[in-house]
Amino acid sequence: MSDASGLSVLIGGVGLFLLGMGAMTDGLKLAAGPALGRVLGSSTQTRLRGLLSGILVTALVQSSSAVTVAAIGFVNAGLLSFGQTLWVLFGANVGTTMTGWLVALIGLKIKIEAAALTLIGLGMALHLSGPKTRRGAIGTVLTGFGVLFLGIGFMQQAFDGAGEAFDLTRLGGHGIWSTLAFVAAGTLLTVLMQSSSAALAVVLTLAETGTLPLSEAAAAVIGANIGTTVTAVLASIGATPNAHRAAAAHVGFNLVTGVVALVLLPVLIRAVDGLREAFALEASPAVSLALFHTVFNVLGVALMWPLAGRMARFLEGRFGPREATVRTRYLDRNVASVPALAVNALDLELRRLGGLVTGEIRTTLREPAGGKPAAGGDALALASAIAEFLTSLSRSSMAQGTADTLASQLRVLHYYENCAELVEGLRHGRRSIASLDLLLRQGFDELARKADRLLLALDPQGADFAPDHRERQGEFEAAYQHLKAAILAVGASDDRLDMKTMDSVLDTLSALHRATDQATKAGLLLRREANPPPEPAATAATQGT
Repeated sequence: MSDASGLSVLIGGVGLFLLGMGAMTDGLKLAAGPALGRVLGSSTQTRLRGLLSGILVTALVQSSSAVTVAAIGFVNAGLLSFGQTLWVLFGANVGTTMTGWLVALIGLKIKIEAAALTLIGLGMALHLSGPKTRRGAIGTVLTGFGVLFLGIGFMQQAFDGAGEAFDLTRLGGHGIWSTLAFVAAGTLLTVLMQSSSAALAVVLTLAETGTLPLSEAAAAVIGANIGTTVTAVLASIGATPNAHRAAAAHVGFNLVTGVVALVLLPVLIRAVDGLREAFALEASPAVSLALFHTVFNVLGVALMWPLAGRMARFLEGRFGPREATVRTRYLDRNVASVPALAVNALDLELRRLGGLVTGEIRTTLREPAGGKPAAGGDALALASAIAEFLTSLSRSSMAQGTADTLASQLRVLHYYENCAELVEGLRHGRRSIASLDLLLRQGFDELARKADRLLLALDPQGADFAPDHRERQGEFEAAYQHLKAAILAVGASDDRLDMKTMDSVLDTLSALHRATDQATKAGLLLRREANPPPEPAATAATQGT
């Protein structure tokens, strides 16, 4: 194999590996997304449980980013402190080492043609038989496994057939500078491919084919571990404050772990040899590197055990709330990567929008009649940002239950958008109220008080949230009909109220009535999604397939 063709095969192999890893991760997130949230929510009350749940779930879904997003969601919702979440994040770093074991124990040992192509065929058959079911998601996982193994096979061919083209021995022989060069190479490889898993697969394959000595390969693995922090930093740009804190914790953990592993590199390699013999593992470079990757990440957890409290307090004092209130607080592109978890963040953001809308209506009603309308539009701006997020999320693959929840949330957004638009009419219509006589103005003030009581029950962030509060709805409706009838009577029999002013006042009352109606519908939907009715046995059975 020529150097050029070997490089071409290597590039294609890396591309197939990334494609397979992406498909496998997407399928696992789709199949296990709801369970992901439940496991993390119920298993993170102590350091050890948080650490173990982070390891377990990351090993299961092969995506530390998905686990990080879930943990951030729980912090945003107030279900976990950031200190508790740190241990989930540290566990995710250990759990992601499972990829190295996957490559070392399976990917480099199987006969590619016999296993990979079979997995791809079986996986696609399952996917096509139920694209949006759990069965289809499992099919995507199997297809991803097959394509991933196929990529590893092509990388092996490239290194076996054109080893001279990838001769890295020239970097060796320079002591500490050689070690640092391989760390830099691993870091650069991860940054270029935006995947530490792909970089790790390349390094393991180089070591297994004899192209790279074990000590240099271990240094490259440390570099890959450090390089993945660049991906975390890039993912946190424009994200929520807690996402920034999570990225900073990820960077801190990986940098400290990498520096310590680099200092102790000879000791760790000897320890890995001892552990490999103790556990009767195969004496292969790839297995030794996978064990080394796990060992130094576990060492990082041990180092962080006494430091985590200080780190949590330090990070909680950084990355404060966003300055603009109209920007989303719980939504970013990282959350959108796991639709089953994104709907939870959407619920929080929609409740925030509901609180903002009802607050704007109440503020408008308390403004002096005839005064200058206060500046507004925050709710409309937030609604627009949520709509943009919903549009991007709707393009993702998701389970049917998640899609149904998303459709309901879209209706909630539509109701609150209508409310926000009606607020503008209320603001400008208040001037016409000033031209009413004292009795009618008192009637409007009474209506405003009833509306304020009702809006307190319609605020999804308030302690009195009760969108079906019959008593307050009845009081408001009676006051509305009474004032409307009184205005019509005065307009028809008294020249003190001209037709233009009467129409403006009635439009203002109608805007208030419609706004409370839309807020009621949105509140009822939010409460229904928070407390869904139990599924019939037959439906639950079909969804489990």
